[in-house]
Amino acid sequence: PALQAAASATSEIPILGTSVTDYAFALEIEGWTGTVGGNISGTSDLADLEAQANMITEWFPEAKKVGLLFCSAEPNSRYQIGEVARCLSDKGIETKEFAFTDTNDVASVTQSAADYADVVYVPTDNTAASCAEAIKGAATKPIVAGEEGICKGCGVATLSISYYDLGVTTGKMAAKILTGEADISEMPIEFTEATPKYNASMCETLGIEPLEGYTAIEE
Repeated sequence: PALQAAASATSEIPILGTSVTDYAFALEIEGWTGTVGGNISGTSDLADLEAQANMITEWFPEAKKVGLLFCSAEPNSRYQIGEVARCLSDKGIETKEFAFTDTNDVASVTQSAADYADVVYVPTDNTAASCAEAIKGAATKPIVAGEEGICKGCGVATLSISYYDLGVTTGKMAAKILTGEADISEMPIEFTEATPKYNASMCETLGIEPLEGYTAIEE
């Protein structure tokens, strides 16, 4: 929404988004090539969604149903769960969406997702991030999260980017624009490498053995 508002406000002042999940989806761009064009560019916090779907099956190979928990008011979240659902469907795994509208119904919707699923997936969702403790309290099934903050609060594992690194990258893009080194209309959206991580305390609570290649999230 912040990017959409900025785009509506000016077509001349350079706009750099930071941690916008999918620019094409947010700005309704068809035939996406990786560059917005005009006066908009920036960084994305999107980790490989197919890799996230693979992570679910790697950690929980016996899972047959995955509940997709997200806020219906966040288009970035809807995009992610749609892609993850498609990837899981290709693996023969059943999925179902469980959308909460705001913080008031997070606990009840989480409970419904846990009742349905073997595993619950939560994407990079701002409302979920602010309600991680409530989700943790209501979930009776393991949670795989789209980013480290949510995973630290209520999840078992994540394929997470570094928001600090994204900020640095966006700052460097801004410097290039201000010095005239780069033309924003030609600057592609930039990403940062995702790191597989796990929540040690949650794994211990649920009796889950962490997989090799995953780093424990710092307490």
